[in-house]
Amino acid sequence: MWGTPARSSMISHRAWFLFCVAIQTAPLSQSMADQHESIDLRSPPVDRPAGTGLGWFPRAPPPIYSCTLTPELVAKAREELQEKPEWRLRDVQALRDMILKEQPNLRTRLDDAFLLRFLRARKFDYDRALQLLLNYHAGRKAWPEVFHDLKPSTVKHVLDLGFLTVLPRPDPNGRYILCLRPGKWKPNDYPFVDNVRALYLTLEKLIQPEETQVNGIVILADYSGVGMSQASNPGPFLAKRVVSILQDGFPIRIKAVNIINEPRIFKGIFAIIKPFLKEKMAERYILHGSDLGSLHRNIPQSVLPEEYGGLEVQLDMSAWSRVLLDCDEEFIVEFCQPDPLEGVVLPDSMLFEGEQGSGQDDDTFRGLRSQLYYCY
Repeated sequence: MWGTPARSSMISHRAWFLFCVAIQTAPLSQSMADQHESIDLRSPPVDRPAGTGLGWFPRAPPPIYSCTLTPELVAKAREELQEKPEWRLRDVQALRDMILKEQPNLRTRLDDAFLLRFLRARKFDYDRALQLLLNYHAGRKAWPEVFHDLKPSTVKHVLDLGFLTVLPRPDPNGRYILCLRPGKWKPNDYPFVDNVRALYLTLEKLIQPEETQVNGIVILADYSGVGMSQASNPGPFLAKRVVSILQDGFPIRIKAVNIINEPRIFKGIFAIIKPFLKEKMAERYILHGSDLGSLHRNIPQSVLPEEYGGLEVQLDMSAWSRVLLDCDEEFIVEFCQPDPLEGVVLPDSMLFEGEQGSGQDDDTFRGLRSQLYYCY
């Protein structure tokens, strides 16, 4: 459900068509309906035959929230996230009321399942959850080249190249493993921002299951084949934006970042990234080099493909691609809508500052580039 004033003049023809064809309206509650007219912009459930790409990945939650956590995960959420099942929906309503009171013009989903993502990511701290929600939408506004017409079919070339995938089996802690292979990308292939688009869509899909919201994810980054052209292409300005989204602009818990097969030049790459990392996140970066034994102490062989000394079959890059491409209509409804921040007054200090400060970033990049050449 999206809380938004019913102003048809602010809705594009495309969005209006989607509204008429695939969208249902549903009131949140009588008290909320009195304050805020709500429109459900979620795509309707689609029956898919067995054996399609979605077979191994959990489906999106139902329109009306019903907890899908196992008793073990309920206990884990209580211990790690301060989530109390008996207060869960009360907390959601409290966050919803804050949004309606403090940001009445914000075009955002207000359904229970969506808001729970932000509460869990900030351990049920209402103020921090609201700030994360604002950062989430501010990131879209500040980086239009990433979020304009964002849907899986527009990044099929990234998925086909094998820049990223998700391993089909989670680790023993229930965390899905996002596998990045930046060496597969060459600057002449397509703009770097397309990689960011594919990464963001992957995160959006990964965060849908409640299990991921509680367990978090693990990143495995294989730097085989990364050279000077890839390392120097994004620059600190793009690096800062990507890190900002992952740390402060998206409701997902990144529990570990495992780097493998990193070349000497990675010291220069990490020098670009590290200034933007919070201390807690920086401590979660683990450099393994070519030591598979070190990797296996962090990610067991039972869930790794044979390329990384694992017991699974060869890495299938097409499996995750099918998961995303099967959800194209879902993402059209989620992202191809009017600006959610139109008419919203944001605090003076926000996470994303647009193009401001790019001159300083350029100066920083000139210094860091010399480090890259030195490492190379």
